[in-house]
Amino acid sequence: MENHSSVRAIFYAFLANLGIGLTKLGAAIYTGSGSMLAEAIHSFADTTNQILLFVGLKRAKRPPDEKHPLGYGKTIYFWSFLVAILLFSMGGIFSIYEGIHKLESQETLESGWIALVVLGISIILETFSLLGALREIQLLKKDMPLMQWLRESTNAELIVVFWEDVGALVGLSFAFVFVFLSYYLHNPFFDALGSICIGILLVIISIIISIRIKSMLIGESTNRSIKNQILQIIQNIPEVESVFRVIAIQLGPEVMLASKVKLRSNLSIQQAIEVINQLEKQIKQQIPEIKWIFIEPDIED
Repeated sequence: MENHSSVRAIFYAFLANLGIGLTKLGAAIYTGSGSMLAEAIHSFADTTNQILLFVGLKRAKRPPDEKHPLGYGKTIYFWSFLVAILLFSMGGIFSIYEGIHKLESQETLESGWIALVVLGISIILETFSLLGALREIQLLKKDMPLMQWLRESTNAELIVVFWEDVGALVGLSFAFVFVFLSYYLHNPFFDALGSICIGILLVIISIIISIRIKSMLIGESTNRSIKNQILQIIQNIPEVESVFRVIAIQLGPEVMLASKVKLRSNLSIQQAIEVINQLEKQIKQQIPEIKWIFIEPDIED
């Protein structure tokens, strides 16, 4: 379910950004608008990002091997982090540079109404892209508040797509306002300022994404609801007296679980083995994303 939701959200964003980017580039060349050029670069950066996320998802599906016994699931975190770097450099820094260049050159804005029409259409298309991402997120988060899901979810690709779409929509709004001011006041300063503001916005978005993905790269626990579900399953086994520790690490779309439990003292070794095997089977049946389970019986933590 998570993988299909991610692919759909990325596909929506890819189509929207590619079409919008080509349209913006044409309008930027025709009008000479710095804000429009910054937005075109932003869209092409986002389009490239979608391709990188597709590559990450494909590589993350590779099966475990001798060198990577826990699989390649965390590969998607690397590619998501790469997206954040690309958004920072290709999108943010270049847009700021273009704005500063426009301040120095004081080039006038030609046929600004064309830029405004393109930006207006782009805002509509980007809104549909964001709604598509939110629809896929809703399938996963259920009743969880959106901001909590963004903080706790380990679905890196959907988090990246969401923040990209938010950044694109806010950036387009900035561009529309500043191009409007520049065109109707005949003052190129506002167009240059719009490009700088868009660049700063992209830098902020890239930092937000980087911080979130960095936590996953280091090794992040799975979300709280899954941990609580695991704990409940273990505690419901009559032969388990207490649970000392539950560690559930997210490895891309899959989870590795390690737990230390205290079993009833009157169990034989064979009975203890059967209890643990049954427990592992039950956990995998109820939580399919858990692929690896290591349960250690002990008498103290």
